[in-house]
Amino acid sequence: MERTSDILTMAITDTESPLLGEISCGTLLQKLQEIWDEVGESDEERDKLLLQIEQECLDVYKRKVEQAAKSRAELLQTLSDANAELSSLTASLGDKNLVGIPDKSSGTIKEQLAAIAPALEQLWQQKEERVREFSDVQSQIQKICGEIAGGLSNEVPIVDESDLSLKKLDDFHSQLQELQKEKSDRLHKVLEFVSTVHDLCAVLGLDFLSTVTEVHPSLDEETGVQSKSISNDTLSRLAKTVLTLKDDKKQRLQKLQELATQLIDLWNLMDTPDEERELFDHVTCNISASVDEVTLPGALARDLIEQAVVEVDRLDQLKASRMKEIAFKKQSELEEIYARAHVEINPESARERIMSLIDSGNVEPTELLADMDSQIAKAKEEAFSRKDILDRVEKWMSACEEESWLEDYNRDQNRYSASRGAHLNLKRAEKARILVSKIPVMVDTLVAKTRAWEEEHSMSFAYDGVPLLAMLDEYGMLRQEREEEKRRLREQKKVQEQPHVEQDSAFSTRPSPARPVSAKKPVGLRANNGGANGAPNRRLSLNANQNGSRSAAKEGGRRESLNRPAAPTNYVAISKEEAASSPVSGTADHQVPASP
Repeated sequence: MERTSDILTMAITDTESPLLGEISCGTLLQKLQEIWDEVGESDEERDKLLLQIEQECLDVYKRKVEQAAKSRAELLQTLSDANAELSSLTASLGDKNLVGIPDKSSGTIKEQLAAIAPALEQLWQQKEERVREFSDVQSQIQKICGEIAGGLSNEVPIVDESDLSLKKLDDFHSQLQELQKEKSDRLHKVLEFVSTVHDLCAVLGLDFLSTVTEVHPSLDEETGVQSKSISNDTLSRLAKTVLTLKDDKKQRLQKLQELATQLIDLWNLMDTPDEERELFDHVTCNISASVDEVTLPGALARDLIEQAVVEVDRLDQLKASRMKEIAFKKQSELEEIYARAHVEINPESARERIMSLIDSGNVEPTELLADMDSQIAKAKEEAFSRKDILDRVEKWMSACEEESWLEDYNRDQNRYSASRGAHLNLKRAEKARILVSKIPVMVDTLVAKTRAWEEEHSMSFAYDGVPLLAMLDEYGMLRQEREEEKRRLREQKKVQEQPHVEQDSAFSTRPSPARPVSAKKPVGLRANNGGANGAPNRRLSLNANQNGSRSAAKEGGRRESLNRPAAPTNYVAISKEEAASSPVSGTADHQVPASP
C-alpha cells in the first residue's frame, strides 16, 4: 500500500506540475485507479500491477541513463578526436601558432566541441589548399623531370600530407625554379642547335626538315617552342648532328678549294677568257675562305662540287691535248727570263727534249709542267741575284756609248757652228764628259760586285755567254793601250813638229795609224761616223777561236755577234789638235785607265 501511495503521490505531483501538460503520470494513474475501482481489482493485484509499472519505469530510466552516458562518451571521443585532428592538422601545416584555436579545458563538452569546430573547419580548408599547392608544384616538377629524362608520365603525384609545411613547399618551389631554369637553358641550347643545323643544311644544300626531325619529331618548325624536346638524348643527338654537318662542311670546303685551285691553275695555263671563268665565280670565291666565313645558301652543295669536278676533268682532258702548246709557252717564258738576265741557253735542245718527252709518253703532263715551273722559279731567282750587276752593266755600256759619241763630237770641225741643234749637242757633250769621268769608278765597282757574286755562287758571271770579268779586263787593257798610244803620239808629234802651217795641216788630217776606225767601233755601229746622233750598239764581246773557246787576251779581236752584238771599245782621249780646237774637250785627255 505504501508503494501505491507513493505512486499516487508522484501522480498527484505530476498532475500538479504545469510542465507535464494535460496527460501526465498522475492523470493516468488516477484513470487506472478509477478503472480498478470499477472493475473491483484487489489490492494485491493492484500492488502487483503498480510494482510492474515501477519496474518498467526504472528500466526506462536506466536505458535513458545508459544512453546519456553513451552519448557523453561519444561526445568525449568526438572531442578527443577533434583535439587530435586539430593537433595533427597543426603539425601537418607546420604552424603551431594558428589564430582561433580555443582552450581545450574550458566549458562543457558541447561548448568545447562548438568552440573547436570552426578551427577544424579552417584548418581543413587550409590543408586542402596546401595539398593543391603541393600537388601543382610536384606535378610541374614531375613534368620537367620527365621532359629532361625523355619520357612523360601521366601519373598524379602523391602528396605527403604528413608534412604540408610552408618550408617544405618553399623547398619544392626552389626545386621547381631550378628545374625551370635548367629547362630554359636546355631549350636555349636546343634552339641554338636547331638554328646551327638550319644554317649548315642551307650551306650544304640539305633538307633541314628531314635532318632535324630525324633527331626528334618535335624539332620541326610547326611545333611550339615550349613543346620541343629538351631531353638528354635529344641534346646529345643534336650535338652529334651539328658535329657531323660541320665535318661535312669542312671536307666539302677543302674539296671545293682544291677544285678552285685546280681551275685557276688550268685557266692560267690555257689562258681561259674571263667570260668562262665568271661561270665558276661561285666556286672560286671561297678559295681562301675559312669554314666559318662560308655562309651563303648552297655554297657547298653537292651538285655544285660535282659541277666543279666535271669542269676540272674537262680542262684536264683539254690540257692533255694542248700539252705541247702549254709546254712551249712555258719554255718561251723561261727563255725570256734568261734573255732578260743575259744568260745564254740552248733553246733548240730544250724544245727537242720537250717534244721527245711528250711524244714518248714516259712522263705525266703534270710532272713535266711542274718541272718547268720549277725551272722558271729557279730562273727568276737567278735573274734576281744578277739584277744589281746587270743594272750596273747597262749604266757602264751607256757611259761607253756617250764616250764614243763624245769622241765623234770632238772630231767634228763644225761642232761650234751656228747650225741647228748645235747648242743641244754642246749641252750633251758637257754631260757626257761628266759621265765619262765616272767610268773608271763604275768599272771598279762592277768588278768588285762581279767577283763577290762569283764567290757566293761558285760560278762565273757570264753576260750573253761571255765572262763579264773578261769583258771588263779587255776594256781595261784597251783603255790602257789607248792611253799609251796617245802618249806615244804626243811624243812623236813633238819631235816631228815643224813651223810650217802646211805640214801641221797635213799631219792633223792624216788618220792615226794606231786608232783605226775598226778598232774604235765595230762595223755597223753607226751609219755616219761623223754624225753626232749615231745609235751605238750596247754589247761588248770577245772573239771566239775556231774551237769555240773565248779569250780575253790582248791580241784577240772583237767581232759583232748575231745574238750578242758587240759594244764599242771606245777611246777616252782625243788628239792634241782636237783639244786645241775645242776649249771644253780637255776633260777627256786625262782619264785614268780602269783596272780589271
